[in-house]
Amino acid sequence: MTERTVFQSMSQRHVVSLPPHASVWEAACVMTKANCGSVLILEASGAMVGILTERDLMTRVLAKALNPQTTKVSEVMTHDPQSVGPDTKVSEAVLIMIERGFRHLPIVTPAAKILGVFSVRDALPREIGAAVSLAEFNDQVNDALG
Repeated sequence: MTERTVFQSMSQRHVVSLPPHASVWEAACVMTKANCGSVLILEASGAMVGILTERDLMTRVLAKALNPQTTKVSEVMTHDPQSVGPDTKVSEAVLIMIERGFRHLPIVTPAAKILGVFSVRDALPREIGAAVSLAEFNDQVNDALG
C-alpha cells in the first residue's frame, strides 16, 4: 500500500486565515466556527507570515492573562512557520512535527500557493507509527555518532 501525501490526508481543504492585525478573540472564534486547531496569518498580498494554534492560545495568551480582545494575533503567533509541499509523505510530515514539537504544518506549493494545514490528527496510526520509528532510529544514530 502506498503512503498518502499530506494533501491527500487533509481533513479540511479550505484555508482558514486572518490578517496580522486581527485580535486573538477573532482567531478563537474563526477556529471554533471552522472546527480547526489553527489559523494561518496572511498579509493582504496573501503571503503567510505566521500561524496561531490552540496551543498558542493556551500558552501565549491565557497562561499570561492577556486580553484576547485587545491582543493582536501578530503578537502571539508563530512567525514564519515551517511548511511542506503537497507531495510530502504523511510519515515525513509527522516526523518533522515530532522533532520540532508542533502539531500543525502549512502545506504550500512551490509557487507559494497555500493549500491548507496538515494536522497530526489527519495522520493514520500506521503513518504515526512509521514516523515514531524513524524518530527513534534518528535518535539512536545521533547517540551513536556522539
